[in-house]
Amino acid sequence: MKTSRRHFLLLSVGVGSSLVLSRAAFADTANALSEADPRAQAVGYKEDASKVDKAKFPGYAAGQTCGNCSLFQGKATDAYGGCTLFGDKQVAARGWCGSYTNM
Repeated sequence: MKTSRRHFLLLSVGVGSSLVLSRAAFADTANALSEADPRAQAVGYKEDASKVDKAKFPGYAAGQTCGNCSLFQGKATDAYGGCTLFGDKQVAARGWCGSYTNM
């Protein structure tokens, strides 16, 4: 079966865009901040806000997450995003830390 140049180009674009999308999805978690990171421990970062020790962090209130913090640099629909506190590390949108602020 002969493949036309047009068919080859369309197939190449499709495969290429799939690779780009999967690399973007991988990048979300590849550079994720670990709870074991000393900077994360310093502010009590948890990847899941429901696991925050409320006795240790009395400033925590239900509904506070990294995703609705003013320091979060991702979109509302992102699972992970940047944070001004952690430089190039990505924080979980459902996470929380003691520096939470919602201005």
